[in-house]
Amino acid sequence: MHKRSRRLLGAVSSLGLVLALAAPAAAGGYASYEVTITNLEAGQPLTPPIVAVHRGSTDVFDVGSAASAGIQQLAENGNSGPLRAWLEANRHVTAIAEAGAPLVGPGSPGEAHGFTDSVTFTIQTSGDGRFLSWASMLICTNDGFTGVDRLKLPSRVGASVHAYTAGYDAGTEINTESFADMVPPCQALGGLTPMGGTGESNPTLAEDGVIHHHAGISGGADLSVGFHGWSDPVATIVVTRVG
Repeated sequence: MHKRSRRLLGAVSSLGLVLALAAPAAAGGYASYEVTITNLEAGQPLTPPIVAVHRGSTDVFDVGSAASAGIQQLAENGNSGPLRAWLEANRHVTAIAEAGAPLVGPGSPGEAHGFTDSVTFTIQTSGDGRFLSWASMLICTNDGFTGVDRLKLPSRVGASVHAYTAGYDAGTEINTESFADMVPPCQALGGLTPMGGTGESNPTLAEDGVIHHHAGISGGADLSVGFHGWSDPVATIVVTRVG
């Protein structure tokens, strides 16, 4: 493998790219859904989507409220571990899936290394899990993410639901737009050799805000408005009941 490809894959591997499907948490009938998530933005790769099916009493994130520790770690550091642990401990969550690779936008440099803009998988859940939520980090941001919360699942086989997703700011870290304050895969998936970057939160950049629609990229530091910027929607999700 070319040295540059090894460096890129090493940087991206820090995001923990492991496919994992959780078995349903409860009995009482099962339903299967095919889920397709697509990144629409060439300059904003997404971390491997983490998806949960759950009852209506659960919110994975809530615009206008403070981010949970799980959403903070995902949005700042591409670390899905704390969010997954919270989902696994939540008795209202009936199934969990996590994709196996980041999603790069169409025409992005990451495509040259075998990454794609879309992922499709099937998730099976108990019959009382009627909502789906998903979250992914906007990798080239300080604390940006995208996803859906409480998407109502189709009730009959063959029916589908489709949603466009916006870019959100977790409100937990100042938007410096500096590579030094972002995860290294931002540079790697943008066709650059990673020089610096971090997968750890910096307390000096901490904000005490709430989740809100992301203002986008200003271009004041390392990020380029023309490449890393976006206009909503940033991604799509299609869910079809298949069983």
